[in-house]
Amino acid sequence: MTTGTAVADADSLSVPTAVEARSTLVTGSVRRKLFVLAMPVLAEQLLNTAVGTFDIFLAGRLSAAATSAVGLAAYVAWLVSMLAAMIGIGTTALVSRHEGAGDRHEANHVANQSLTLAVALAVLIAALIYGIAPAIATYCRMTGESFTITVDYLRIGALGLACTTVTLVACAALRGIGNMRTPMFIFALINLLNMSVSWALVYGPGPIPSLGVRGIVTGTVVAHAVGLALTLVLLARGRVGLRLVPRETVPTWERTRRILHVGVPAGADGAIMWSGHFCYLAILSRLADPPLGTAYFAAHMIAVRTESLVYLPAVAWAAATATMIGQALGAGNPIRAKQVGHEGVRQCGILAVIVSAVLFIGANTVYAVMSSDPLVREAGTAPFRVLFVLTPALVVSIVYVGGLRGAGDTRTPMLITIVGITLRLAVGYLGGIVLQMGLLGAWMGMFTDMIWRAIASSVRYFRGKWLQTRV
Repeated sequence: MTTGTAVADADSLSVPTAVEARSTLVTGSVRRKLFVLAMPVLAEQLLNTAVGTFDIFLAGRLSAAATSAVGLAAYVAWLVSMLAAMIGIGTTALVSRHEGAGDRHEANHVANQSLTLAVALAVLIAALIYGIAPAIATYCRMTGESFTITVDYLRIGALGLACTTVTLVACAALRGIGNMRTPMFIFALINLLNMSVSWALVYGPGPIPSLGVRGIVTGTVVAHAVGLALTLVLLARGRVGLRLVPRETVPTWERTRRILHVGVPAGADGAIMWSGHFCYLAILSRLADPPLGTAYFAAHMIAVRTESLVYLPAVAWAAATATMIGQALGAGNPIRAKQVGHEGVRQCGILAVIVSAVLFIGANTVYAVMSSDPLVREAGTAPFRVLFVLTPALVVSIVYVGGLRGAGDTRTPMLITIVGITLRLAVGYLGGIVLQMGLLGAWMGMFTDMIWRAIASSVRYFRGKWLQTRV
């Protein structure tokens, strides 16, 4: 395909020409452009944090069992996002390379192929979660009210997670061309609608029925269904940089192979990570008998949600880093590509240190707000402070791994994950179960994992072999 053809096809999509779109990210100040690119994703991630925290807050007003159910459902949602990454990361890497090379038409074709793969994955995910919901609750030693609430929550939420899968992949394609604002607006709408509908269905003001815990998950499903519908409408109109073209959604082996060649290791990485975390939940659920054991579990869920105030901004910079690295490599500028990751760590690292310091100081307040159970507050406060001494290390690993994935190097992060998860489980079991050190002992495994990832991802990035990755 000639450059002229690519530009003509781009014009037919009612979007800027490929050269115009490319020039905005592959030249000029790395610092300024990375910061500007990360801001919409950061706003999106902060809203994600707000809605997750709000769900835990609503559940905490109901019961410890509700808090555990909502927290466990968050782990399942995390698995879905990891599986969606099997397509989304491959999509971003390929779309950004084509965008950097000036070929918007091929970038659009890859995006359409990715949507087809996402729909197939979404159907599989919804069916699987619905079927294994009781097994998940049993595995985490849920009984009685906790079991019933958890199974119901997971099964209703399966539809929302299917919608999320397709939306995540579509937004990954948009980020590949450097469009961060549209995903931000889509997820802003989803999150604001989620909080509003969930609150209304939990408390039932006026004629609205009060559904309790079920109201939280119903609000989530409604919000994500609306978000998916909006995403498809925007793509169908072709005014967001890419266009939904039905004939291009028919799978072709070459494009599917390229997407999955990059994405499958990332998906395997996510599945391994999630499986390890799920096994880790089994350790946490066996630290003590109820009510102390239930308090440990609830305290962990609150900490995980709060940790997202550091984790999700790192995801924002990782997304921006991946886009800029992919486009820089597509434009044949490896020096600029390497500069991007270092700048991402610097920018997000400063934010992480500030947020971690605030949460370290405010540990008592966090648990007082998030739970009405004094046992939960007592179990979680001290370990929480140790966690936020180490969270800046988490930022380093997330941003550098995002850069590696943007270049198409998805196998190295997978190997780093295998070692990290092994350390998390072994050390966590030793501290929590064998030495009976409670939640802090179990979290020693998590701390070891975080430190390992920071060191390993930094070494890989600094060596620079990933710059020769072919996609």
